[in-house]
Amino acid sequence: MRPILPLAAAFTFLLACGLAPVAPAQESRLPDIGSSAGEVISPAQQEEYGAMTLSQLRHYGYVLEDPLIDSWLKSMGNRLAVASEQPRQPFTFFMMRDRQINAFATLGGYIGVNAGLVLTARSEDEVAGVLSHEIAHVTQSHVLRAVERAKRDSVPILLAMLGAIAVAQASGGNSADDASMAALMSAQGLIAQRQIDYTRSNEAEADRIGIRTLSRSGYDPEGMASFFERMQAASRGNQGGDRDRAPDYLLTHPVTSLRISEARERAAKLPKYAADTTADAGTLSSNPLLPGSLRLPTAQARGATGQFDWARERLRVLSANTPAAAIAEYDRIARGQGSGLNDAQQYGLAVAKLEAGQGKAAATDLAPLLQKHPSDLWLTLAMAEAEAHSGNPAAAEARFEKLIDAMPNNRAVALTYAKVLGERNTPATGKRAQAVLRPLLASSADDPLFQQTFARASEIAGDPVRAGEAYAEAAYLNGRPEQALIQLNTLKKRPQLDYYARARIDARIAAITPTVLELRRQGVKDEVLDRGSRLQQTDPIDAPTTHLRSSPWAE
Repeated sequence: MRPILPLAAAFTFLLACGLAPVAPAQESRLPDIGSSAGEVISPAQQEEYGAMTLSQLRHYGYVLEDPLIDSWLKSMGNRLAVASEQPRQPFTFFMMRDRQINAFATLGGYIGVNAGLVLTARSEDEVAGVLSHEIAHVTQSHVLRAVERAKRDSVPILLAMLGAIAVAQASGGNSADDASMAALMSAQGLIAQRQIDYTRSNEAEADRIGIRTLSRSGYDPEGMASFFERMQAASRGNQGGDRDRAPDYLLTHPVTSLRISEARERAAKLPKYAADTTADAGTLSSNPLLPGSLRLPTAQARGATGQFDWARERLRVLSANTPAAAIAEYDRIARGQGSGLNDAQQYGLAVAKLEAGQGKAAATDLAPLLQKHPSDLWLTLAMAEAEAHSGNPAAAEARFEKLIDAMPNNRAVALTYAKVLGERNTPATGKRAQAVLRPLLASSADDPLFQQTFARASEIAGDPVRAGEAYAEAAYLNGRPEQALIQLNTLKKRPQLDYYARARIDARIAAITPTVLELRRQGVKDEVLDRGSRLQQTDPIDAPTTHLRSSPWAE
């Protein structure tokens, strides 16, 4: 299926790439009573476009789905969000596997962070600085205003461009093509100039608002300026070809010495919090939109989460082209440092070995780390997986069960244990995996990794109806709504469906059908289904059982 990006969603991508005009920011913190930006797209439509953008990124394999990384990123993002100018604004944070340094905000509060940005950062405060900046782009309606201005500006600019091209073509001769190109470049120059004019204002406002959010949430406000300095150094150092080009982040967030100095000046005026301060750390009285008595739990009120080093090294492995490439990268790091790998890097190397199928070697590397950090969840989960893949399933099961007893609603624990149980591929392990996942079922409707894992557990447990529903939901969330619709229509034909299952399936069919019809109205089809239907001269919607051989539950 080709990327489906309607006007608003497509525009947010252009904004992220620095190719679209950006509307002026309002310097005052007073409500923007006169702005019509909120009338361009309703909040429900913004959420729809944001969700569609994320599903398409998943569809093409750009999103890095890992429960531990997701938990760390969402914990940091939500902590910043509640300290933002609009604490009630919903946000969705997700990690991209790309190693280019970049981050972007889209409609509906969807914020993506590239793995490369985390790998470049030296502290969680720096990553939080970028996130707080992107959150400010959302709370200050920069993206929404950009859509409004694009709808107002794009038509006259396009008409002027077409008019110039028409005049040039009417003149005839060999110069017509050159004149057309000149007209095109002039129009593009006008758009670029407007972008430059407004980006500076938006970036200044996002810096100012974001650094306050950073401080209020308990992170070091110096984190924003220090990351800007890192980006400036990267820009000066990468002056070669495409391989060594400046970070993508700089294309939409140009860094100057003035911007860095202003960030440092603002940071110096804001309070710096230490992780070991008293319970008063949770006070958010500096946020005028929150009651002064509101407090956050002390553990999350100030300082970093303590998970940054583990997260960065796990990302290094999961964003590498292959596990072997990650292992080789750690070999280079060890040689470059001279003193060997630190604890976090040792953990990363163990994860790389685990991903490469070297369970025993991974367990050997993890053992001394667990002795130094006996209660660390990241290490404990890695050891449990290593034991499961090194011929010691009893030890792995005991470790997992202990974690589940202590944290029954922890997504990372449940998904990791269910994945290991699914690999054993017996009805008993399938039923146990279902039981492990069931406490999270109600809160995981929009979680494709959960749906895929629950589908696999239900499949091997002998529950084809639940498996079918979950597989269809995973397909929908991963940007394949037509496949999801076909799978549900096929599942509906099963004779063992009870009243409640049939009602659930009918409801999902009714909800998904308008999306599929709209995609088809725009001429967008799932390439797999479309290819199969052309080969068999059928319409996949009219013949829903034709292309489901890869789904064993649909037999």
